[in-house]
Amino acid sequence: METNVLDWLETTAAACPDKPAFLDEDSAVTFADVRREARIIGTAAAKRRAGQKKPIAVMSGRNAHTPAVFLGAVYAGCCYAPMDGTMPVHRLNSILNTLDTDLMIVQRAFYDKAKTLDFSGTILIAEELLEGSEDAALLADCRARARELDPLYIIFTSGSTGTPKGVITAQHSLMCYIEDYAGVMGIAREDVLGNQSPLDYIAAVRDIYLPLRFGATTAIIPKELFMSPERLFEYMNDKGVTAVGWSVSALTVPAALGAFECSVPQHLRKVCFSGSVMPCSCLRQWQLALPEARFVNQYGPTEATASCTYYVVPGLVEDTDVLPIGKPYPHYEVFLLSERNEAVPDGEIGEICVKGPILALGYYNSREKTAESFLQNPLNHAYDERIYKTGDLGHFAPDGNLMFHGRKDRQVKHLGHRVELGEIDLAAAKVPGVEDCCALYDQAHELAVLHRRGRDQARHRRRPARRPAGLYGAAQDRAAGRHAPARQRQDEHARAGRAHHRRGQTLILLILLTSGGILLWNRN
Repeated sequence: METNVLDWLETTAAACPDKPAFLDEDSAVTFADVRREARIIGTAAAKRRAGQKKPIAVMSGRNAHTPAVFLGAVYAGCCYAPMDGTMPVHRLNSILNTLDTDLMIVQRAFYDKAKTLDFSGTILIAEELLEGSEDAALLADCRARARELDPLYIIFTSGSTGTPKGVITAQHSLMCYIEDYAGVMGIAREDVLGNQSPLDYIAAVRDIYLPLRFGATTAIIPKELFMSPERLFEYMNDKGVTAVGWSVSALTVPAALGAFECSVPQHLRKVCFSGSVMPCSCLRQWQLALPEARFVNQYGPTEATASCTYYVVPGLVEDTDVLPIGKPYPHYEVFLLSERNEAVPDGEIGEICVKGPILALGYYNSREKTAESFLQNPLNHAYDERIYKTGDLGHFAPDGNLMFHGRKDRQVKHLGHRVELGEIDLAAAKVPGVEDCCALYDQAHELAVLHRRGRDQARHRRRPARRPAGLYGAAQDRAAGRHAPARQRQDEHARAGRAHHRRGQTLILLILLTSGGILLWNRN
């Protein structure tokens, strides 16, 4: 039985050694290359670790050689903490302070930056390590001491609310998720995955580990291409990209820029999206452009190994549709709790909670925060059972699909009434011509500020946008909400606000609470 991601690599490297595992603009790294590089780096790291399983910080770029550096740490019997070398120095220092590690492996391009950090340990340059050789006996000893519940990686959250938290994911948890995701998406050896996210981000685990498990190839797409859809599609067609797991924003930008008028990703057949709400007006454009493709909506926090639910879109959507966030993957169990930590009756709203072998081990070097977020299941009094409370609200529809209701912590008090900013987003999104929007609340002046981007027909003065159901809405309005953990979503809201302030229009809204729900009124 395979209990280590290195089992996947060794098996695949033996089956198709010369097949590209990772591609970027400048290079192609085969499975044999990944294995060789990772084992050499692992040997060097293991000699310095002397059997200790402390994390290894990896400071690298978004390139085809980075996964081998990650895996080098795993060969050494350690977990890795990925750090994008382009991140600000203060964030890198914050991560290193939390890790409290004495070993960092960097790619040469970031060595000078690494020397400026608040780090007193050993810094190894990956390219220089590759001039050495592997020690098979040493690596075998490290492997013999590895266990499937050992930490595999520590990925740090956005830190928008303070010090970044390092989410620790075990080997077994990651392997469960990869198997579940591949089963839903139908990933196979012939697939070419188009990577969009930074390699230190949770979404990238799919692009790193699906090739190891199934022999697929990941093509790392240059980030600048996402603002130039014609070049983006040209790159994807050149690399033969067949499957993507992207953030919603990566899909909305090409659609908003009219990309399909010029070309389409000719080979793309498998599309998964997550991270925030997918506007169905955008999804419909992608469906019409790629009528043979499978589209899957995915939801879940980093603390549950990337995602915990999925929804396979069954057919062509309408612009006003709201997508469910779906049903749990096989290794996951998702349920709802009330504010009193009691079971929620069918059809009612509760906090989305997750349990199963895919839960993170906790937050690194933060027992207090771990205890706050990973709790004993209040519905189980018979034995220890950890759960993670997401802070997201939802309800189960009669067909068993989970519908999203926004965040508990996006709730504000307005004139004595509780108002969900996510509900304002949804109401505004239904106004014709609004392509993207973000509601923020000015507590001092009791004003809702809506940053929005859209076509001219959206610029109706004093035109109310009614949310047709109650404050939390009827089933059809259970918002598509915000499909990401609070930290990620707050960052997205901040970025959206800045972007919309530059490129769109800022509306000062009056929030009118009526028996029919929320009315938004443009005060401009």
